[in-house]
Amino acid sequence: MSETTTKTWGNPMRPTMPTGIERTFRDDEIIVSKTDTAGRITYANDVFLRVAGYKESEVLGQPHSIIRHPEMPRVVFALLWETLQSGSEIFAYVKNLARNGDHYWVFAHVTPTFSADGSIIGFHSSRRVPNRRAVDIVQPIYTELLAAEQKVTGKREQIAASRALLQKKLADMGVEYDALMFALETGNEA
Repeated sequence: MSETTTKTWGNPMRPTMPTGIERTFRDDEIIVSKTDTAGRITYANDVFLRVAGYKESEVLGQPHSIIRHPEMPRVVFALLWETLQSGSEIFAYVKNLARNGDHYWVFAHVTPTFSADGSIIGFHSSRRVPNRRAVDIVQPIYTELLAAEQKVTGKREQIAASRALLQKKLADMGVEYDALMFALETGNEA
């Protein structure tokens, strides 16, 4: 068992260890959440609450990372935050952690929310059931990225290590991150 799967999270609402059991939701359902600019949950729809296993009162005001699975590489979230803070949308495959330790995969579309004057005031995330073949392709990539992160200490160093590996993989495939995500979701991967 890896160090990340035995980590105690420090938040009593977070499970101590993932169960390895996958949850699913229906193809016609969308998991929706909104956060403020610091990533604290300001809205979660009923599908989010059911799949993640929380009550609304338990998630409002909590960091969205409450559902972060320890097998997700840090670089994916670094890329997500960089893209959103630049004012752009992003698509990503994400393995989330339910309250009881089960996991669920999503194809996430995250966008910034703008005020009338054009400043970013929050973020909106819609997650759909992912293409299963895409998950089968992404999961070993994430495992490699996570392994690169675990070879070094310090959050910044971990992100740098996995970013270098991700950039190399994308360059080898001749594709940008967003193009790869779309290609995987539509089944047109290289």
